[in-house]
Amino acid sequence: MHVFKTSTRLPISIDEAWAFFSNPKNLKVITPEYMGFDITSQLYNDSMYNGMIITYKVRPVLNIPIRWMTEITHIHDRVFFVDEQRIGPYKIWHHQHHFKAIEGGVEMTDIIDYVVPFGFIGRFLEPILVRPKLNEIFSFRENKMKELFGLL
Repeated sequence: MHVFKTSTRLPISIDEAWAFFSNPKNLKVITPEYMGFDITSQLYNDSMYNGMIITYKVRPVLNIPIRWMTEITHIHDRVFFVDEQRIGPYKIWHHQHHFKAIEGGVEMTDIIDYVVPFGFIGRFLEPILVRPKLNEIFSFRENKMKELFGLL
């Protein structure tokens, strides 16, 4: 099992952060355009709820389309939510999103526990392909969030 963790501090209230990040439609805003990210499921609500299933199409490598399905499995309003992959490129994907009010804003922490598929080949590719791609995506997200909300 691999763990990826990153934190970002923004000069917005916890209510503003929660309103933005708990709306699945905003995921496209903070995803690099080259990934061709599209939500393919019908969203009946602008905020997530326990048991919500969200399907996507992404093109993370070589413009090859991948179907991805996640379920929102845990929500503690304005504190954290968890999405878990049901169908997609990982053997296991468990993504925690934490929100903490701090002086002058909010600190958001992402913790992702994941296992890549394909046994030895997956373990070999994780530090070469997977980890750098996660770093790239979350670096883009941090820059986009700072562009949208400012610096703390």
